[in-house]
Amino acid sequence: MVMRRVVKLTAFGAPQVLSIVREALAPLAPGEVRVRQTAIGFNFIDIYQRKGVYPLPLPTGLGFEAAGVVDAVGSEVAGLRVGDRVAYMNAGVGAYADLRNVPADKLVTLPETITDAAAATLLFKGMTAQYLLRRTYPVQAGDLLLVHSAAGGVGQILTRWATALGAEVIGTTGSPHKHEAARAAGCVAVVDLNDPDWPEAFLTASGGRKARVVYDAVGKDTLIRSLDCAAPFGLVVCYGASSGKAPAVDPELLNKKGCLFLTRPSVFPHNADPATFRANAADLFDAIARGHVTVDIGGRFALDAIVEVHRAAEERRCSGALLITP
Repeated sequence: MVMRRVVKLTAFGAPQVLSIVREALAPLAPGEVRVRQTAIGFNFIDIYQRKGVYPLPLPTGLGFEAAGVVDAVGSEVAGLRVGDRVAYMNAGVGAYADLRNVPADKLVTLPETITDAAAATLLFKGMTAQYLLRRTYPVQAGDLLLVHSAAGGVGQILTRWATALGAEVIGTTGSPHKHEAARAAGCVAVVDLNDPDWPEAFLTASGGRKARVVYDAVGKDTLIRSLDCAAPFGLVVCYGASSGKAPAVDPELLNKKGCLFLTRPSVFPHNADPATFRANAADLFDAIARGHVTVDIGGRFALDAIVEVHRAAEERRCSGALLITP
């Protein structure tokens, strides 16, 4: 019997509702691979699910992405062997564990140039940036972009990659002490969202030019005013809700604000089948190899400190990505 340590959520609420249990791991099903995880990524959606904003059937695990080593291979698995380094970001919740059974078609093999820590902290966030920059809108050289939460995990990756593509990025942050991280990622200017006149501050920073695309991961507190920052026929992308669920938008408002486009995409439909997932991952790995995408690991925590991970993220004590090690 193979035992594992795994984080369980039995009730929605504050970080302390999370607990670590020791349990038997189910035998491998056909098509599954047992992964001994070496690095686990944290994403803000984990908080939404823990709090019940995005409710899951209870009890449940949490976490979407991890990297590790193939520990055992089930029947009907081709192309993977014990000892292979792998990562995933779309195998359902449950990444907060030291061992996990994962469908083989949800795994991508890691090239030698990508460390386990980089894969675990970059895959979900990097694949989010990949679809935002390549699919939602193909960013071109010369485009002006407004990136909310530019000092966060996705925000920094999005800013670096967009800058490498020749776009100009103005970022926002929720606190002044994160301005330096946003600038280091490539923002030509940074606006403080605590300023009640932040849209005007954006226009001042841009010289009056509005954004071709606004990437809004904040939601409730920013979406309506994000519309004021988009150029005529521009695109506002609401891809997160760190301040709460975004409000409904009357289509007539989009007309009045400049015949704008508004979309609410997510990473999983953009990587729904194995071939697409691996092709998008290859694009991300190429961007990493070129130095277009890097990760700033703002905090490293043991799995035993999972409550502290969630507290640090919710209190916005760390800039960049958070890494959890089993």
